[in-house]
Amino acid sequence: MDREAFQERFGLIGESEALKQVIDKVMQVAATDITVLLQGESGVGKDVTARAIHELSNRKHDDLVIVNCGAIPEGIIESELFGHEKGAFTGAHEARQGYFEKANGGTIFLDEIGDTPKNVQVKLLRVLESGEYFRVGSSKLRKTDVRVVAATNQDLWGLVQKGDFREDLYYRLDTVKIKIPPLRDRTKDIIPIFRKFVSEYASKYDSVFKGFSDEAKQLLTSYRWPGNIRELRNVAEQLVVLEKSQYIDTQTLRKYLKGRQHEGSADNLPILSKTESDSEGNSRSSFGKQDQELIYRALVELRSEISDLKKMMGSFLYNAFSGSSNTRKALPQHIQSEVEKNDISDFNFQREQDESIGVQPYSEADISEEQKPDELERFFKRDEIPSIENTEKFLIQKALEKFEGNRRKAAEVLGISERTLYRKLDQYGIE
Repeated sequence: MDREAFQERFGLIGESEALKQVIDKVMQVAATDITVLLQGESGVGKDVTARAIHELSNRKHDDLVIVNCGAIPEGIIESELFGHEKGAFTGAHEARQGYFEKANGGTIFLDEIGDTPKNVQVKLLRVLESGEYFRVGSSKLRKTDVRVVAATNQDLWGLVQKGDFREDLYYRLDTVKIKIPPLRDRTKDIIPIFRKFVSEYASKYDSVFKGFSDEAKQLLTSYRWPGNIRELRNVAEQLVVLEKSQYIDTQTLRKYLKGRQHEGSADNLPILSKTESDSEGNSRSSFGKQDQELIYRALVELRSEISDLKKMMGSFLYNAFSGSSNTRKALPQHIQSEVEKNDISDFNFQREQDESIGVQPYSEADISEEQKPDELERFFKRDEIPSIENTEKFLIQKALEKFEGNRRKAAEVLGISERTLYRKLDQYGIE
């Protein structure tokens, strides 16, 4: 089977190099029984990839059993995976097969493998190495013959270093790793995938989709898609159902691009592309009303994000500007150099000057009395300010340092979920 036939069979749309590499690797390992670890953000299509591996394997005539390890309560996950005997625990009124027993002869897909409790990881290692396991409440050794495909959106090696994941199990799972790229790294595939979804939902709901403007198409490809293909599918369905028979422009489309869905999010900012060059080699760009609106909205989002960052970093930055060497050394290098080059007096500007360029003064609720808002505002108004990504990475590192690597507490103080924190750790390569 060639790549084109593979894509047609499993409904994979796209011509990006990143997708081609994934397909080639899947086709290479599918016919074997080797353990495969799929790594990628939520919504990139790890389940579709697992199904493709099973369908191309010699086990395709047996079952593919899908297990979401993160969705099973810790108290019953061992029973779910390996089964139990009658009377093994309260409520066990009869013997029950586990997923590994049901998948005998076929393939088991362990999604969100990083969420597996440590006590179950030991048993997983044994069944992966020898195929042997015990039902809960039984001393009878059982055997199963399964091919294992695991998936995670976390940095498993990072979990190993934190002591949350067994190193021996990590090496057993990491025999072949396939990294599935996020949608924002496959921008040329976004429009074809979107058209496929729109066509499917138009047929399903007996609706007519009249298309979208060039500006809306540009917004589709520049949006960061934090929810990846799953989010793209949802947007396509909403447009077909809620904007029936309407021509989609950027104003309409933007209503459905929700990003992280909380105040201060930067995930719904567009990814700006380089300007095209004319025949004489000079850069050029022409702006219409839609372009101006796009830039204005991006600036509003950026200002909101900076406001949040100022509140979170107020005390820390003030200490750095005031000359605290220990605090200054903890800053990223590019910020350290800015602090070294500028005396603290450079940041003393009048509030009236700030307001004249649209910077709102702080209220008492924003920061404590000992912080100096004019100095902070001046820092963030400089031409060379740290990027959102660099500042976000810095905040995550400081939170982890403060709580000695406790990710739950770090996520709580940062105001994000643990899953989002794990995704950010992987995105920024923080160990």
